Amino acid sequence: MSLSHLLVFVILSLVLGRIASARWRGRFLLAASGLAMYWLQPAIPIRHLDFWLPTATLALSVLVWASTAPGVEVDEDKRCLQQRQNRITALTLGGLVLVIALLRYTQPLCCLTPTIPPAVHQVLLALALAAGIGWAARRISGRRPWLHALTLVLLAVFVVLKSEFLAQAASSGLRLLNGQPTATASALDLRWLGFSYVAFRLIHSLRDRLDGRLPELSLEEFIIYILFFPAFTAGPIDRVQRFIQDLRRPFRLGLEDALAAGRRLLIGVFNKFVLADFLAIIALNAVNATQAHATGWLWILLYAYAFRIYFDFAGYTDIAIGLGGLLGIRLPENFDHPYQKPNPTLFWNSWHMTLAQWLRGYYFNPLTRSLRMIKQGQSSLLPLPLIIFIGQVTTMLFIGLWHGLTWNFAIWGLWHGLGLFIHNRYADWSRPRLAWLDERPGLKRLSELGSVLLNFHFVTLGWVWFALPTPALAWQTLLKLFGG
Repeated sequence: MSLSHLLVFVILSLVLGRIASARWRGRFLLAASGLAMYWLQPAIPIRHLDFWLPTATLALSVLVWASTAPGVEVDEDKRCLQQRQNRITALTLGGLVLVIALLRYTQPLCCLTPTIPPAVHQVLLALALAAGIGWAARRISGRRPWLHALTLVLLAVFVVLKSEFLAQAASSGLRLLNGQPTATASALDLRWLGFSYVAFRLIHSLRDRLDGRLPELSLEEFIIYILFFPAFTAGPIDRVQRFIQDLRRPFRLGLEDALAAGRRLLIGVFNKFVLADFLAIIALNAVNATQAHATGWLWILLYAYAFRIYFDFAGYTDIAIGLGGLLGIRLPENFDHPYQKPNPTLFWNSWHMTLAQWLRGYYFNPLTRSLRMIKQGQSSLLPLPLIIFIGQVTTMLFIGLWHGLTWNFAIWGLWHGLGLFIHNRYADWSRPRLAWLDERPGLKRLSELGSVLLNFHFVTLGWVWFALPTPALAWQTLLKLFGG
């Protein structure tokens, strides 16, 4: 998201927040989120792919809604009204895609997408196919094997996008279908904007439908939740149960709400476009890591990276929360001064909090619960420390690989997983032994300050694995940081 994008979104949010009536608010948000998704998609060298990827996001969202929608209402009048509203929404979405495609004929105004959209007959065929698949999915809505299969499909797409080898192979295949040379295929060709966050929201919906926790949603409400433009590109990952409460609540932007949202927007703009972009000039990367020979200068590069990645991500979150506030949607907080926390557990409770909460609810807790249920006689077959180790290490490994299927991201995940486990064991050991510090507040504050500094440097050294492309370069950099 650039400053020009942001300016348009702020103006749009102010207008929608101020003049959109309760009846039309959802339709305006639906159209705005759909158009923003196409507008934000970066240019891709594969012909028409910057049109088809957002269209695929829309189709996947409709498919998951059709697969998770509840059964037919007993009340015939209510059922007919729901069906009519959903048909209107489906026609609106199809019309939106078609209008974006028709912009190819509006030279010199073309286009909303970075490159010219495909021919209209191709778009009509794709819309017909998507409608047919959605209709078929509605017939088998709620069936557990189908919901599990959809979850696996989303995970498979995620693996392809995050794996350089698979992404390059997919790029070659798409180029071949388009009649383009395959020699220049690259994993970077598959830049599917927002898919990581969309996938989390879709899997959340599928899992909650399996567990009977998903509220009844209209197609309009579901698509707005998935594509909500302030949080589309970089989160936070909101839960549908909380999001839908704000969406259904009548809202008209007032002065107090506008000032609060404006304050978050200004903080976000300063963090992202001033602090983060300035620090990016000197932040650690593959080039300066090899050029820097002085240990002190290398530490400066590493500190710059640590704060650059924080201000970049936290800035985007502030912007998303500010835009959401203008529209009456209170997006969840995602950061809470993580570098001021005294241990890895508290760090991950305050860094990208919505991701940590998602994984805790949908992976860590179910995994550890299932491991505890493996019993022999009256006791668990696995000791509790081993269960905690498996849960924490695999969770952090998942977070690492979510950023990309590379050895460096895997090592970064293991770095934090082991850190969490070591702290867990140390906390259990030290709690009774350090209780005497409660009687010496001055010494306790000094100990807490030391813990903050130690934890900050543990996290910062971990960024070496995250920032650099290969384990060899990362290890060489770590050695140079300590004079090696």
